Amino acid sequence: MNELTARTVAHDILVRVETTDAFADVLLGNRLAGGSLGPEDARLCTQLVYGTLAWQGRLDHHLQALFKRPLARLEPPVLCALRLGLYQLLFLERVPAYAAIDASVTLVRRHGPGVRGLVNALLRKASAGPHTLALPPAAERVRRLAVEWSHPEWLVERWAHAYEPEALVALLRADNEPAPTTLRVNPRRASRDDVIEELGRHGVIARPGAWTASAVVIERGGAGALGATALAGGRVSFQSEASQLVVDLLAPRSGMRVLDACAAPGGKSTAIAERLAGTGQVLALDPRRAGLGRLHAECDRLGLTGVSAAVADARFPPTHAVFDAVLVDAPCSGLGTLRRHPEARWRRRPEDVPRLAALQRAILDQVSPLVRPGGVLVYAVCTLTSEESEDVIRDFVAAHPTFGVEPAQRVLPGSARELCDPDGFVRTLPSRHGLDGFFAARLAREPALG
Repeated sequence: MNELTARTVAHDILVRVETTDAFADVLLGNRLAGGSLGPEDARLCTQLVYGTLAWQGRLDHHLQALFKRPLARLEPPVLCALRLGLYQLLFLERVPAYAAIDASVTLVRRHGPGVRGLVNALLRKASAGPHTLALPPAAERVRRLAVEWSHPEWLVERWAHAYEPEALVALLRADNEPAPTTLRVNPRRASRDDVIEELGRHGVIARPGAWTASAVVIERGGAGALGATALAGGRVSFQSEASQLVVDLLAPRSGMRVLDACAAPGGKSTAIAERLAGTGQVLALDPRRAGLGRLHAECDRLGLTGVSAAVADARFPPTHAVFDAVLVDAPCSGLGTLRRHPEARWRRRPEDVPRLAALQRAILDQVSPLVRPGGVLVYAVCTLTSEESEDVIRDFVAAHPTFGVEPAQRVLPGSARELCDPDGFVRTLPSRHGLDGFFAARLAREPALG
């Protein structure tokens, strides 16, 4: 295994994430798709990228204490090399300290002997023992938790009011663990058992999802092996199990007309189309043209028909048609998906939450007239804030009396009913269910009188 190559690729990705709005999963997927890294290198690179981003808050806390000057004075490639080296020292026991330090020094070789000496000195000091890397005092509870579990302090403060102490720590811990790779089986081309058996023949160990009949969870083996098997044959798609549950809640049936109001990149639109099996129609809206382009490609790969797309903001729907079911998978703060997008915790700000909640309300207001009498509207967000979840729904129902919450327990299969709260909403947590943090509500519109 050429560990330096894996570290070089990881460092390149970390610098891009630090200096642009790029997302780590996209950058990593593009780099690994080229096959320049072998399976072991690819696994190490993935661990380095996600681990360094997830633990960035704690790493910066320790680096700040060691450096004594503002970290902002360091050039991004130097700061990322320090984070990468310190992550290995703290969290990768199988990596010898000298290897982590030497590799980080090599990563900054173009920055001159002074920088190489600085990186070497800081990381060697960090490797001297735990006494050099202190956490905030326990009396400063929120700050201590924020540093210890590497989350923004404002977010820990918010969650400290929403969760009991043990549940809060469990959530923070779960956010720093890798999210599972999960597939959605295309029922038009394969059964779940057949997919699991096929993957096993290619060295990929998988199991059925616990909550929905369409999910397959990868337990061991690289996802790259899927390219020559089920993925290439249109038998599966990548989609988290919580995201698949949203389609279960929508419960599309043969012949239905469905609007996916915030569709890109198209995972839920294609899942809906698979359920309709060519007998209904899906209209997918999204303001991102590139995302809808990916949707078209996925429909071709999966052999799906009856899906049309339009570049449009859901606040200004380009149709007056009515639909049997409307899905609003709304833009949100994404704070339930920090396992998959660890950089999001450092990019989000407290003011984003009310801004996004206002956008979500506007979308619901504008698409609700497109639900036919007797139809359903499903609202979903991959976040844990009450402002973007139950508050939005309660305000919407109060302002739109023809809509009412239909308890999710009546719709979801038995295996998933424990994910429903007493108010009839779906709530999932990485710490409790092993799923991304989602909220979803199913709203039924009253039938027309007479």
